[in-house]
Amino acid sequence: MSFECGIVGLPNVGKSTLFNTLTAASVPAENFPFCTVDPHRGVVNVPDPRLKQLEGIVKPERVVPAMVTFVDIAGLVKGAAAGEGLGNQFLSHIREVNAIAHVVRCFEDDNIIHVMGGVDPQRDIEIIDLELCLSDQDTAKKRLERAEKVAKTGNAEAKAEAELMKQIVEGLGRGTPIRRMPGIKERLTQDNFLTSKPVIYVANISENDVKSMSEKTKSWLAEVKKVAEIDKTQVVAMCVGLESQLRQMSDEDRVVFQQEYGIEEPALDRFIREAYRLLGLMTYFTAGVKEVRAWTIPQDCLAPDAAGVIHSDFKRGFIRAETIAYKDYLASQGEKGAREKGLMRSEGKDYKVQDGDVILFRFGV
Repeated sequence: MSFECGIVGLPNVGKSTLFNTLTAASVPAENFPFCTVDPHRGVVNVPDPRLKQLEGIVKPERVVPAMVTFVDIAGLVKGAAAGEGLGNQFLSHIREVNAIAHVVRCFEDDNIIHVMGGVDPQRDIEIIDLELCLSDQDTAKKRLERAEKVAKTGNAEAKAEAELMKQIVEGLGRGTPIRRMPGIKERLTQDNFLTSKPVIYVANISENDVKSMSEKTKSWLAEVKKVAEIDKTQVVAMCVGLESQLRQMSDEDRVVFQQEYGIEEPALDRFIREAYRLLGLMTYFTAGVKEVRAWTIPQDCLAPDAAGVIHSDFKRGFIRAETIAYKDYLASQGEKGAREKGLMRSEGKDYKVQDGDVILFRFGV
């Protein structure tokens, strides 16, 4: 089960630096447009303080966190949908991911080229959105033409598809992403649109603004937050360069550095968790002396499907899921205590796994 979050934005906004920091990769992050051409993929651990708590109780041989894949996609420019700056190639890369992390430049630096000539977060977001809308509009028009041809035969499904595509084409023509069209995404039977993907915004600020944010940066951040409110999503403000430095430090030095800057938690950790949530994912745990492990599943996942993430045999031969809520596991200091208190439940095939459940699957094949 692979879940991918694509990192997008204009050139030189900090996308590749963010990706390098996330994955400890050595992807080029140079000061010129289109430094990244082919997308780079990296699997990233999802920070989860619950694992530390479970480790303290179980004392396993190893701990395995949940993971999500990030994809570094080359910078888009105005005219990308028409092929500018290798735009069509880059747009196809975005089509393959499950969600989008949109990096927005909220800092000034004469040494780093801004392809639009100056910092303007709202304009930059609109440029990306417009290019994605234009690309989606082309896709929707093609689907509309096909649906209309079939609809002439009296096919009811084709008629419904044609009506839906017509609404999408009109909305995109007004510059409205599909994610902002009420009720449209839910009606899509085949979703290969760029603007229907959930999005999270990363406001890349300067190091000087980490401790005390300037009025100019506050106004830029407010612009990004205004857009995020429309998309009903989150903004994570961070200095990507500073987060990169933090990632390279020892644990001891990192603590000192964070105290100096007044940072309670690296913004990068919060971003990873938000991206994980944005993908519609959650975590359940298995806990034993050999291993404490976080498993990634979609929200509203049924117990047999959750078991199948471990191994297909677990799903095929599913009998029951012996489940302890995370808070009960902690309060009981482990499985034995939870059993004694009657807090371990036996759940069947219709059980929707809850975030944080500690589960022991029973199966037979």
